[in-house]
Amino acid sequence: MSQPMTQERAAAVGSAVNALWDPNSLANPYPAYERVRALGEGGVLEAQFPDWKALFLTGHAACSAVLRSPHALSGNGIQNLDGERSEGVRLLQSMMLFHNGLSHQRLRGLVSSAFTPRVVEEQRELVRSLLDSLLDDLAARGGGDIVADVSNPLPARVIMGMLGLKGDDEARFVGWTQSVADLIGGMNQSPELMGRIDADAREMRAFFQHLAEELRANPQPGLLSAMSAVQDGGERLSGDELLSNAVLLLAAGHETTSNLIPGGLLELSRQPDAWAALVENPRHPNVADELLRVVSPVQFDGRTLSADVSVGEMMLPGGNLAQLILGAANRDPGVFSDPDRIDWERPNSNRHLALAAGPHYCLGASLARLEISETFAALATRFPNLRVTDTNPPFKPNPVLRGVQRLDVRVD
Repeated sequence: MSQPMTQERAAAVGSAVNALWDPNSLANPYPAYERVRALGEGGVLEAQFPDWKALFLTGHAACSAVLRSPHALSGNGIQNLDGERSEGVRLLQSMMLFHNGLSHQRLRGLVSSAFTPRVVEEQRELVRSLLDSLLDDLAARGGGDIVADVSNPLPARVIMGMLGLKGDDEARFVGWTQSVADLIGGMNQSPELMGRIDADAREMRAFFQHLAEELRANPQPGLLSAMSAVQDGGERLSGDELLSNAVLLLAAGHETTSNLIPGGLLELSRQPDAWAALVENPRHPNVADELLRVVSPVQFDGRTLSADVSVGEMMLPGGNLAQLILGAANRDPGVFSDPDRIDWERPNSNRHLALAAGPHYCLGASLARLEISETFAALATRFPNLRVTDTNPPFKPNPVLRGVQRLDVRVD
């Protein structure tokens, strides 16, 4: 797999890897991904220098194999950090996202038993009702900012309703999810940012601890109450586990869809034929998966390889950190023909890895698809002449959980 690391190659690899995190790449990271792809073999680039080494995976097959492998561990050592010194770290340590093997199975089993397909399908009418209200307001103004007016409030209100949280705390919850996204997304962790995250984590702990005690004493409708009560063979979620995984559901349930909606509209504004086809058939069954593939709201994921992982005839050596570039895998030209193009008739859109795969496959995948399909059906039906007025909008400074910060549209 490896090529000789000459001085010239080391410089090319270093330059390509550094470009992945360049703030100037946020608006269009795909050329940077293609530089990495071109330097690798079989969708894998080995970057080895005196002080660090890692595998950068751009290929769909390689990313898929690692996501599904029991030897690919999530968490990147976060369990070894001192959670007593950082509220943010303590919050992450009990999230099922950062557990593996039996401990992950236990946490996911306890949470998923309260997150059933029936519960998700029951949200469809809520989603439609919220969209009607939000789009009525957008129509009355003749347009607005899709992020503030639609993509932030919609998933926040849905997941809050599912958890059983009160709507008057919406602004606070959205702020908390941003802190969690910044922490999970590996933002530049300045003292100021970490101070804000720790302060928010302390607030979350106090809020959810009080609420969990109240719900265990007086059960109410909603996932949080179900999670606080669920038991499996005498096991139940501890206080930290309940807090962390409720916050994970809140953040993940909000962040993926809130970034996908404006990202999808931006892509469609650049591909008018795809928008026209959506207007013609707004409930095409492939809409959610094709947009997830093209937008990839989670651009990167990481795994530590505890043993060798095979990808066809290639072997990824254990002991390496594998950086999975999901945004590149979802546009792998060897799997998706003309990969940058939105094609509602694409036969294999659902092979995307936007929601991961394997043991850490997104627990809320069905909810994400429901919200995406309903939102784009409503937008295409209500506003066939919708126009994005700034096709070069600002992006959030987060290359992992990539999203548009503001997207102005006209709907007249």
